[in-house]
Amino acid sequence: MKPILDMCCGSRMFMHDKQDPRVLFMDIRSEEHILCDGRILKITPDIIADFKNLPFPDETFYQVLFDPPHLVRVGKNSWMFKKYGSLDKHSWRTDLAAGFSEAFRVLRPHGALMFKWNETQIPTREILALTDEKPTVVQRVGKNDKTHWMTFYKGAEDEKI
Repeated sequence: MKPILDMCCGSRMFMHDKQDPRVLFMDIRSEEHILCDGRILKITPDIIADFKNLPFPDETFYQVLFDPPHLVRVGKNSWMFKKYGSLDKHSWRTDLAAGFSEAFRVLRPHGALMFKWNETQIPTREILALTDEKPTVVQRVGKNDKTHWMTFYKGAEDEKI
C-alpha cells in the first residue's frame, strides 16, 4: 500500500507531482471535460471510492490529504462544478463529518491530515465544528484569504499530553 492517500484528488491541481508514486489518488468520479477556455480537465483517480466510506483498513496511511468539494450552490453544467464537484445542500454536514472520521480512521498514529477548505459558501468555523480534532497549523491564502490549508496531527492512543 502507498503511504499517502489523496481522498478527493479531482484533477490533482495542487499536487507538486501529479504522478507521485507515493500517493494513492482517490475520487468519487473519473471523467474528462473541456473547460470554457479550451483546457482539458482530467479526473483520473487510481481508485474510485466515496470519502464517506473509505475502502481501507484502519491506520493504513502516514499522510492523508482531504480536499472535499466546497460548493453547495453551483450549476451542474458550470465549469466550477466540473472542476470541483459539489456537496449535497441537505447532507453536507453529515457527509463532511463522515469524511473527517474516515480520514482519521485510516491515518496512522503520528500521521498528518492535510485539509483544504474554501469558505466562499460555508464558513471554516462551521467545518471545524464537524470534528473533535483540532488543527495544529492553519494558513489562509487566495483572493480575500478564503482558502484555508490546515494540518492535523494524529497522536497515539497511549500518548499523554
